[in-house]
Amino acid sequence: MPYLYRDLKPRSPALPGAACATHSSGKAYEELKQECLHRGVLFEDPDFPACDSSLFFSEKPPIPFIWKRPGDIVKDPKFILGGATRTDICQGDLGDCWLLAAIASLTLNEKTLSRVVPLDQNFGPDYAGIFHFQFWQHNEWLDVVIDDRLPTFNGRLVFLHSAERNEFWSALLEKAYAKLNGSYEALKGGSTIEAMEDFTGGVGEMYEVKKAPDNFYEILAKALKRCSMVGCSIDTTSAAESEAKTPFGLIKGHAYSVTGIDEVSYQGRQVQLIRIRNPWGQVEWNGPWSDNSLEWHSVSPSEQRRLTQAARDDGEFWMRFGDFKVHFDKVEICNLTPDALDDSTAHKWEVTIHQGSWVRGSTAGGCRNFLETFWTNPQIKLSLTEKDDGQDECTFIAALMQKDRRKLRKFGAEMLTIGYSIYESPSRDGHLGKDFFRYHPSKARSKTYINLREVSNRFKLPPGDYILVPTTFEPHQEADFCLRIFSEKKAITEDLDQNVAIDLPEPINPTPSPEETEEEKLFKALFEQISGKDMEISAEELEYVLNAVLKRTKNIRFKNLSLISCRNIISLMDTNGNGKLEFNEFKVFWEKMKKWINIFLQFDFDKSGSMSSYELRSALKAAGYQLSNYLLQLIVLRYSDEQFQIDFDDFLNCLIRLENASRVFQALSVKNKEYINLNIGEFINLAMNI
Repeated sequence: MPYLYRDLKPRSPALPGAACATHSSGKAYEELKQECLHRGVLFEDPDFPACDSSLFFSEKPPIPFIWKRPGDIVKDPKFILGGATRTDICQGDLGDCWLLAAIASLTLNEKTLSRVVPLDQNFGPDYAGIFHFQFWQHNEWLDVVIDDRLPTFNGRLVFLHSAERNEFWSALLEKAYAKLNGSYEALKGGSTIEAMEDFTGGVGEMYEVKKAPDNFYEILAKALKRCSMVGCSIDTTSAAESEAKTPFGLIKGHAYSVTGIDEVSYQGRQVQLIRIRNPWGQVEWNGPWSDNSLEWHSVSPSEQRRLTQAARDDGEFWMRFGDFKVHFDKVEICNLTPDALDDSTAHKWEVTIHQGSWVRGSTAGGCRNFLETFWTNPQIKLSLTEKDDGQDECTFIAALMQKDRRKLRKFGAEMLTIGYSIYESPSRDGHLGKDFFRYHPSKARSKTYINLREVSNRFKLPPGDYILVPTTFEPHQEADFCLRIFSEKKAITEDLDQNVAIDLPEPINPTPSPEETEEEKLFKALFEQISGKDMEISAEELEYVLNAVLKRTKNIRFKNLSLISCRNIISLMDTNGNGKLEFNEFKVFWEKMKKWINIFLQFDFDKSGSMSSYELRSALKAAGYQLSNYLLQLIVLRYSDEQFQIDFDDFLNCLIRLENASRVFQALSVKNKEYINLNIGEFINLAMNI
């Protein structure tokens, strides 16, 4: 069951300095450490115990692992030895090379590394067997505490380890990330971008170099100006090609870093260059513009110094951008949020974030292929007001992330296929209905629907207002999501589903008609039969009357109206406070009832006698209620059945409770000015759950 979000307002990126403690005790790292030092014990983490459940969830360990602390493995353990470098990252018996590649990139950015791996940890005099690491998760920085017991076999670490046998920062980082995701097994298979985002809070973009846009050079230049993490690689066609060396000195299936991009004047023309780094620290490109190529002889020494060009075998080299596009296949960009950058960094992104959920029966409408339910998905309004510098359009990245799916693997959850569409906004506000999407094509959309944690794409659109609709591919699939908008200039976002508005007609005072209709005669006769001479009925008597009448009503599926519902009706209609209904009060209620029956029949599209829960938003709006996604999700969970259908008695109960809550709220607002600031949505939520 996904989390239901009450507050759908856009949020700013979270700051790492305010990382949340995650330990079940509620205590932060330093407090837990001091407790251990005071008691003279080494920390043992009850949240991630040294047992098989922390290793695997779908199988038993293939070998008998023994959990050992670093001091039990070597005599002189160190947290970091001679600086954190790529050589500290050696893969073990776990398919998490995607994570290792991200850690390797992490070592290239000292500021980012020190945030994820606090460097003031060690095995010195204040050692207590406890360490901590910080990760970004869905706009929140989390401080993950672990003990230092690591799985071993024959006295050696089984998973990630350093080339130096007595260095342990990388193995402990992997353990903390495994805890964050539920187990070591949960780390099998993934994308480098996923871990890069968790290390930085940035947003990832993936490009196939051969299909990259015409302005790809400009995209990379801007990314590097913003200090984004940029990686590139060459595809392999078989396992045998992994780390195979090409005739030009490049390694297939290997993760490179892009460290610079620039233009140089060569023989009277400008040449676009790109600088690449091999994390091995050696083995370089040997083609044009490589360290010892003839091209550099035609470049002035001052220009070479500007480009920090030096002929040394350090793994870093320049190459012509055209050659780069020929020889490399993939580029991954992790765009950093403003908090991850130095204040002096130019060209920072503007970022807004929305949290939401797809809930079966109300807001899990699926993609545009399913028009009948597509319109019920969450809708976010995006206002692009400022053009890019020197451009006529506005650049932004829309990144849709499904939350916690890796952690939920042990419960059978898989990555859902997700994506989004972007429409030009009409002039009216509010949630857009089915007919809008029937007759209006999208202006842009995610390149594909895919079962990755995050789908992100870069767009250029003219200034204006747009509606972004995040969806799963299939309807009725539940998940929480996080939508992030990275824009070149300030963009304004608004969730169209957070507002609650009530527009009810004033209560009708019945006026006697010269002649009674046949319907009135029938009701009056039944009313007199039940009530007696006083012409008033109790809740029990009302229950009998309404059930008798409604069961004779054609075209609606009706089970039974409960006594509690009838008491709510009397509470709604009783004007003299005697706890009973007079005939005139009943006549007013019956007029309401006829209106509600007509609304129900209007939205019973298949004439089955029940209404799809996905139509409830429109039906309630026709009755005068505009509800937030949160309230709508709660109501659907309460009143719909397993087939997402709502019978008339449930629809009636819902409307009675809503109208009671609305009337009480209005009365309180009039009588007591302090209630005017009360949130109507919160008040209805309280009333609906009493």
